[in-house]
Amino acid sequence: MYHAVAEELDPLMVQVTPRRLRQQMATLKRLGYRGVSMEQLLAEHDAESRLVGLTFDDGYADFAERAAPILDEFGFNATVFVVAGHVGGINDWDSPPVRRLMDASDIRAMQQAGHEIGSHGVSHTAMSKICNEEVDTELKLSKSMLETITGHSVKGFCYPYGAVSAHALSEVTRHYDYACAVSSPLPANQWAIPRFFVGEEDGPSRLLAKIALRRLRERRNHGEL
Repeated sequence: MYHAVAEELDPLMVQVTPRRLRQQMATLKRLGYRGVSMEQLLAEHDAESRLVGLTFDDGYADFAERAAPILDEFGFNATVFVVAGHVGGINDWDSPPVRRLMDASDIRAMQQAGHEIGSHGVSHTAMSKICNEEVDTELKLSKSMLETITGHSVKGFCYPYGAVSAHALSEVTRHYDYACAVSSPLPANQWAIPRFFVGEEDGPSRLLAKIALRRLRERRNHGEL
């Protein structure tokens, strides 16, 4: 789980520098891992175990400017979860620094380059803090808005702030093929896929430790240990 790729001061600790991202991707490549979108991961994980799903939340403009060229160097692709109501705007749900978000032409270009576009809601509102009707709107309207931009089906959703509620999960299953959380209070399934954050502090050793820990947990959950 990534967010921004930038050099600015980062009080929220949600970014990596381009140098660190390149180092992390090189580490994956050197060890035989392949970074892919969530759609590709879910379609191919049974056939190939050395896949790593790469996700970038919020749809920052720096994904198109900085992250995508680095991923392309290694033959990787990713899923970008876009806040549909803020396309071409800024991250006004956060405290500073202000970050630009991809506009419609950026989104189309990223999809055409092989990256998956998913929904991060309309307004980046935590699903657990709004009423059921607002949840439905966030899910359905964001999907429709992004499909209008891309001309393609939007299959994936990402819960803003990782907040999963029982109603949101129930509604997500009606509109999306899968959904990503962070850690979920509900049992992990295809509509509450857990992820781990990757940041500037994650050099090669820390990154590999995180991957190993995740795979160990997956094996335990599947009764392999």
